[in-house]
Amino acid sequence: MVARDVLYEAARRRTFAVISHPDAGKSTLTEAIALHAKAITEAGAVHGKPGRRAVVSDWMRLEQARGISVTSAVLTFSYRDILINLVDTPGHADFSEDTYRVVSAVDSVVMLLDAAKGLESQTLRLFDVCRAQGIPVITFVNKWDRPGRDALELCDELAARTGLQPMPLTWPVGPAGDFHGVLDCRDGTVVRYLRTVGGAAAAREERLDPTAAAAQEGAAWSVAREEADLLADSGGGIGLERFLAAEASPVLFGAALLNQGVRQLLDFLVDSAPAPRPRADVTGQPRHLDAPFSAFVFKVQTGMNPAHRDQVAFARVCSGAFERGMVVTNTATGRPFATKYVQQAFGRQRSTVDVAYPGDVIGLVNATVLRVGDTLFAGAVPVRFPRLPSFAPACFAVARPADISRAKQFHRAIARLRAEGIVQVMRSQRRGQGGIPVLAAVGPMQFEVALHRMEWEFASPMTLEHLAYTVVRRLVDPGQRPLVDAGWRSEVLEREDGTELAVFASQIELAVLQRLHPHIELDHLVGGVG
Repeated sequence: MVARDVLYEAARRRTFAVISHPDAGKSTLTEAIALHAKAITEAGAVHGKPGRRAVVSDWMRLEQARGISVTSAVLTFSYRDILINLVDTPGHADFSEDTYRVVSAVDSVVMLLDAAKGLESQTLRLFDVCRAQGIPVITFVNKWDRPGRDALELCDELAARTGLQPMPLTWPVGPAGDFHGVLDCRDGTVVRYLRTVGGAAAAREERLDPTAAAAQEGAAWSVAREEADLLADSGGGIGLERFLAAEASPVLFGAALLNQGVRQLLDFLVDSAPAPRPRADVTGQPRHLDAPFSAFVFKVQTGMNPAHRDQVAFARVCSGAFERGMVVTNTATGRPFATKYVQQAFGRQRSTVDVAYPGDVIGLVNATVLRVGDTLFAGAVPVRFPRLPSFAPACFAVARPADISRAKQFHRAIARLRAEGIVQVMRSQRRGQGGIPVLAAVGPMQFEVALHRMEWEFASPMTLEHLAYTVVRRLVDPGQRPLVDAGWRSEVLEREDGTELAVFASQIELAVLQRLHPHIELDHLVGGVG
């Protein structure tokens, strides 16, 4: 494969994620985008509504029962000769570690805001993650068909709380709850939508030139024009270079459930969102797109095919051309890895892929030796991309098999959950060397998912003994472990990567330990990540 072919194919890729606060409509928007790209013929719409299908990106049994996304899902499809790799992410804060990994693997993100709620705490945290990594952000204000806040007020909040300059690409004609359509700020035309039954199909559109829009929409059009001009005059004019530099955020309005405003978002992603760019390795040197093949694993998922209990490692291609069957090297182990079974995903559905290019997301089937953060490369010169950090856990529980006679199956299932990153699995010398795992999570819902999957996917139900630890520090000197373990309400837990965490029931226990042993070295986990 010649270099120019790799560069040409990379330029045809758009890899992005949809992220937001819970219940803002991420999965619904994901399907609406796929619907407008004609990758599906009918949207699944809202979770939990009688007679309505679950969205294709929510394929797990728990997701369909609860109407929430608890794991990221990849959808790969084509639109206007562009190959799109779209990643739907869980919105709940308890699964922010999964979202963080996804953000590390994409070139841009669509941040979804609820028109009535605006920026919420989880939304702000996700903005911070994107800003820290220099990832361009597109803002889509959703649910404009329902009562909500003022459009200018939402943009002011976006600018004040994120530091990103809002750049209106479309502007709502009519206030929230009285949605007439959108003003295209680039040419002054108005797009009006004709509703479809239940929002199952793409909304039909009618475009009006400025004269016709003024005549037919009257005051609503005038207000939309004035507000969009006001924001543009205050520095929010369309400037793609600021968007690509992650200094400004294009803003669009719509209603994903009704498939309104979505085509404009999809067209902007294809026309203006960044294609894959060189990624820095651990030394800070950019890995050029036409260098030999390299990729990193950002997600491991089991149980996508219940009939086979398979395990799929999702990897983002960073450079070169991937060809199915090629033998690559896992930098973490230095061992070769044969890529016989490789697939692209569309939710739970998968198809065999023979070749992939920078920006593509490939699924390596039965890749039980791969872990999140592993680097794969071809050629004689090794490459390693920065490992994806683990979040500082806030909840801890001792896991035991509900049926002791199934202990071996229990430990195999725990190992698969650890490989996926559903929970962190730790060991404690205090609890003996017999392999009793301590599960650690960012939030309690991760434990709920782990319990559910252990019972229904792995047929190995477990019990959890919750531990009352609330304070976490990194133990710098492993030789000081006995000082922590001597406490009645503290202990040291060791992660798989060898990091030792000192956990305490409260700040009081930590303060007592530091007073008795002022020489002990304990570090905060910076930014909640360790």
